[in-house]
Formats: sequence, C-alpha cells, structure tokens
Amino acid sequence: MGAPRPDPRSPLPKFTPAPSLITTGSAGRPRRYAGTVKFAGSIQSSSRTPLLQVVKTSIAAIVSWLVCAVLLNQPLPIFAAIAALLVVQPSVGQSLSKGIERSVGVIVGVLLAYGIGVLFGTSSWIVLLAIVLSLLLSWAFRLAPGSANQIPISAMLVLAIGSQTPAYAFDRVLETIIGAAIALAVNASIVPPVLVVPSHVAVGRLLRQSAATLDTLSASLTTVRDAAELDALLAQARLLRGLRDTAAAAVSAGEESLSLNARRGKHRRVLERDVELLRRLTVLQTRIVGMARAVHDRYDDTLAQEPAVQEIAQEMSRAAHDLRLLGQDPQGTTTATAEIELPALTAPLSIMRPHPTHWVLIGSLLEDMRRVREEIVGSSES
Repeated sequence: MGAPRPDPRSPLPKFTPAPSLITTGSAGRPRRYAGTVKFAGSIQSSSRTPLLQVVKTSIAAIVSWLVCAVLLNQPLPIFAAIAALLVVQPSVGQSLSKGIERSVGVIVGVLLAYGIGVLFGTSSWIVLLAIVLSLLLSWAFRLAPGSANQIPISAMLVLAIGSQTPAYAFDRVLETIIGAAIALAVNASIVPPVLVVPSHVAVGRLLRQSAATLDTLSASLTTVRDAAELDALLAQARLLRGLRDTAAAAVSAGEESLSLNARRGKHRRVLERDVELLRRLTVLQTRIVGMARAVHDRYDDTLAQEPAVQEIAQEMSRAAHDLRLLGQDPQGTTTATAEIELPALTAPLSIMRPHPTHWVLIGSLLEDMRRVREEIVGSSES
C-alpha cells in the first residue's frame, strides 16, 4: 500500500528561511541579504568626500583640459585631466606631494614607452613588456605608490594610443605638469582646507574622558566597590588609548592641512596648543591606565579605610579639576557673574609611612600621581 494521503484541511507547514541567508528586523520584516550588505560596505566609504573638494576637482580638470587644448593644440588632453583628478587632495601639502609623484611617474613612463616603441614597435606584446618593465623599475628604485602606479599607466597609454615621436612624448610630459600645477593652484586658492576643528574636538574629548576617569578612580578609593564596578573602571581607563590614537591622527591631519596653507596664520596658535595638550595627555593616559590596573588588581574592602588612600583620592579629584581647567580656551571670555576657578593642585602629595598591608598599591599610586601632577602643573622634577 502507498503512503497515506495528507488531509487537505490540515494547515501547511510554516517556512522558515535559513538564518545565514536573511535577517529580520524588529517587526519581522526581512532585511537585505548579508552578502549584499558586505558588498556595499566594501565599496562605500564611511563618510562622503566634502562637496567643496568635488567642486575644486571638477574645476581643476576642466581648466587643465581647456588650457592644454589651447596651448598644446591637443584635442584630447587626457594626461592633464588625469593629473588634475589625482592631484586635488584634502590638503595643499598632499596636493604638492601627489603632483610631484604624478609628474615623476609620467616622465619616466613616457620616456620608457618612447624608448621601447622606437626599438621594438607597438605590438600588443610590447605593451605587456612595457608594463612589466615599469613595475620592475618601480620596485627596484622603491618609488612611492603614486609614481609606481603612474609609470606603467603612462607607458601603456603612450604605446596604445600615441605616436612614437619626440614631440608627442614631450607634449604628454608637459600636459601632465600643466594639469598638476593647475590642480595645485586651484586647491591652494579656493578655500584651502583647514582641519584644526576636528583635532581640537578630538583632544578635548580625550581630556574630558581622562578627567572623568580620574574622578571614577577617586570614587573607587573612597567607597567600597564590587568586582563588576572594578571591571568597569578598568574598561573606562582602557578607552583612553583609542581616544588618544584618534586625537593623534586628528592633530597630524590638522598639521598637514596647515602646511603651505595661506590661512594657517590664525589657526596655528590653536593647533600648537592642541599639540602641547596631546603631549601631556599622552603621559596622563599611560598613568591613568596604570592606576586603574593597580586598583583593579590589588583592591580590597579595607582600602577605603586607609587615611593615605583618602588623601590620594582627594588628590585625584583635584587633578581632574585642574585637568578640566587646562582644556578651557585661554582666549575665551567669561561673564561678569562667572567665578574664576583656580587650580587645586597646590602642593605635591607626600606620605611618609605607607601602611604595611597596602604599601605596594599606595606606593604605585603615589608615583603615578606625582607624574600626573607634573604634567598638569607643567613642571618636571625628574
């Protein structure tokens, strides 16, 4: 006998999609496939290029094309347009560097292609040979990526669409130099970018988080803490490392944006102050993480009862207060009713006889607080 026929009145089984292929939202609606999301993330940037840079790149490419068409009588000045597209960068200094790399790569690539074309012709295998020789030449001389990529591209274009005459090779080199020079001029003259504000924000965020961590450390020494709270303290301190790296990258970008920038005069002082603050905060970050680790590893419930520890906690609160004062704008104005805050770190903390139970932790905190005080006050006794 065959298998029994299913009852047509019974409900159909519910289909459940494979979890590896599709995900659902909070309302049960299917989202995009995971593969599509990963592919989109690989070709999209986390942030858009500033619209001003897009406009300046377009202007540089158009002007380079028109100038080369008039001066060189070239109907298709491709090399000038490519140079303009590559040379316009977020900063004037980067534009100069890209312009030099681009020009060197084009000169070498054009000369190499001209020599190979004269000796061997312009067949397809000669183009492939020129590409391989260009790559080997770039590797042998350890050229920068901009020049290393440009040499084979220039050689390939000259052999594929050019004519093997000295005038053609010279025009391509001159075309590239004109495009790079116009792009550099456009980037430097039309609102040259200044990246001081992002660096100032990043340094201020690191400063505020460092002061908040010092306050958390102080509270941990004056009240009894459980294991979860100590873990949270250590995690909060470790966040300073990432903030410090972010601030360092932002300050570096700010310095680069001011090089060769006509607007650097009124922004230089702010950036120099941020550089000095970052130097101090780098030392403070190391010391704060060390103190958090020491408290986390050597904490016990009797620590808050130690008079020496109470003094250290008070010094940490003073350090946090004075660290916030360092972040205030010295050029800023205050209202008539605002009170002027004074530094709280008036004298170094000194404890003559550490307690025998906690002497290792107390000694470690004392040394770290000595360095913290030196960086905040601005004096060094080492």
